Amino acid sequence: MQGQNQQQAYDRGITIFSPDGRLYQVEYAREAVKRGTASIGIRTDGGVVLAVDKRIRSPLMERTSVEKIHKADDHIGIASAGHVADARQLIDFARRNAQVNRLRYGEPIGVETLTKDVTDHIQQYTQVGGARPFGVALIIGGIENGEPRLYETDPSGTPYEWKALAVGADRGDIEDYLEANYEEAADLEGGIELALRALAEVNDGELRPESIGMATIPTETETFTEVEDDEIDSYLAEFDLLAAEEDKESDESAE
Repeated sequence: MQGQNQQQAYDRGITIFSPDGRLYQVEYAREAVKRGTASIGIRTDGGVVLAVDKRIRSPLMERTSVEKIHKADDHIGIASAGHVADARQLIDFARRNAQVNRLRYGEPIGVETLTKDVTDHIQQYTQVGGARPFGVALIIGGIENGEPRLYETDPSGTPYEWKALAVGADRGDIEDYLEANYEEAADLEGGIELALRALAEVNDGELRPESIGMATIPTETETFTEVEDDEIDSYLAEFDLLAAEEDKESDESAE
C-alpha cells in the first residue's frame, strides 16, 4: 500500500523524480503525442518538406479548421502532433520570438535559435509546481544561411536535429520507412514523394488530398509555401497513391 502511495506521488508531482530518475508526467506527455495523427519532416538539398495526416472526424467539420502546419516566419514552418491547444501556445511563442529577433537585430531568426528558444520554454514546465508539460511535439523546419535545417522538440524540452523524422501516431513504422528510403541528395520533389509514400505506408498504401496537409521551404527561395489541394492531388496521382473513388464513397457511406 505504501509503495502505491509513493507511485501516485511521483505521478502527480511534475517536480519530483522517481527513485529510478524518471519524470512520469513528461513520459505521459509523450504518450499524448503518440495519440495525435502523424506529422513528417524531410530535409533535402532542395529544401524542407512538412507533411501531416489531417483526419477529419465528421463530414460536417470544416477541414480548414484542422491546423497542423503553421508558418512561424517567412523562412520557417512548424508541424505538430499531440494536443492542438498546446501546439498553438508554442507556435504563438515561436512567432513572437521570430518577430522580436527581426525588430531587435534586423535579420531573420535562425532555425536552431528558434528551436532552442521553444525548447527552453517547454523545459520550464517540467520543473515548476502547479503546471504540466506540453503534450505536443513539434517539427520545426526552415532555411538558415542557405542550408535546410530540421528539428524536433520533445515534451522534456530537448531539441533534436534530423534529416527526416515523424512524430505522432505510427512514428516507428514511418521512421522505419524513412530510414530505408531516405536520400540526402534528393531534390524537393523527391522529398515530397518520400513524405507522401511514408504517410501512405501507414494508410493502406493510398491517400486522399483532403486528408493531407503539406508545406515546403525551398532552399532557393527560402520562403514557406503551403501546397494547395489540387497540387497534392496531382502528386498523389503521379506517385500512384490516390485513393480509388469507390473506396472514398464507401467510407463516406459508412460515416
